[in-house]
Amino acid sequence: MKFSLIICTYMRPEPLLKLLQSVQKQTVYPNEILIIDGSKDDATQTVLQLNFFDNLKYFKVLENERGLTRQRNYGVERVGEQIEVVCFLDDDTVLEVDYFEQILKTYKVYPDALGAGGYINNETQWEFVGDRYHASLDDYCFDGWKRKEGSRFILRKKLGLDSDCPPGYSSMYSHGRSVGFLPPSGKIYEVEMLMGGVSSFRKKVFDLLQFSTYFEGYGLYEDADFTLRVAKMGKLYLNTSAKLSHYHAATGRPNKYQYGKMVVRNGWYVWRTKNPQPTLKAKLKWHSITIILILIRFSNTFTSNIKAEALTESLGRTVGWWSLWFSKPK
Repeated sequence: MKFSLIICTYMRPEPLLKLLQSVQKQTVYPNEILIIDGSKDDATQTVLQLNFFDNLKYFKVLENERGLTRQRNYGVERVGEQIEVVCFLDDDTVLEVDYFEQILKTYKVYPDALGAGGYINNETQWEFVGDRYHASLDDYCFDGWKRKEGSRFILRKKLGLDSDCPPGYSSMYSHGRSVGFLPPSGKIYEVEMLMGGVSSFRKKVFDLLQFSTYFEGYGLYEDADFTLRVAKMGKLYLNTSAKLSHYHAATGRPNKYQYGKMVVRNGWYVWRTKNPQPTLKAKLKWHSITIILILIRFSNTFTSNIKAEALTESLGRTVGWWSLWFSKPK
């Protein structure tokens, strides 16, 4: 299958170079690599001029084309006519050598797949315990594997507000578990949401859909919005054998106040994308969980080592929640 790789980048020349060096070592190499650069300087262009990569095309976007979703749409418009699959990667990831081979394998195993996602393997420690293991409140178990449960999910369990869907699915009140809660089993799982920075889609998907430009700049949850819309058209899968590492480069991220606002407002937008007319019970659960998460983040002001960040993010979440009563996202 002929496939294209689109990397949208912003002010991260060194992480981008590390990613491209891992692409260079792949067992299956992209037919084209499109770098869509929204940087305010020329550092990324300079790095690419000093380091050659086969099939690479570089594009520097204008200010009005800057932002993750706009840059992705810009890249899709420039994909070659013969391309069958379009892959997206965050610029601060590093691939294992068979990443693309495993991604393409997903489409061969499941010909009905409209999209296939990769698996981030450097963020969570999992332990295989088998099907007979009885999970405690402090554990999260799935498919015979367990990981340590986060404090926010422990509290939600106690309050009866945990997600009632498997990882990668959004419940009627949203606030579900991402595909990051799928274990490193080597299996391929059907999902309805993928992480945008480790995703791929059949090119024909973009004949009908684009990434929403509602998500400005950093674009938090844009991937959930897009893949939920794709899932209404057909099947999505996550291949846990398509492995890579994500290093969360600090540059190019919003301040914590703006991030907090985006968590709430963008979260509301994605929730209503799937459930435009939720029940009263679903509304109560969504708002209850949102308030609980605000309180937990505020409590981090006293318990974490980054007190200022916790405080500003909790303030952003609070303002974002109150703003919903006066100006809902459209």
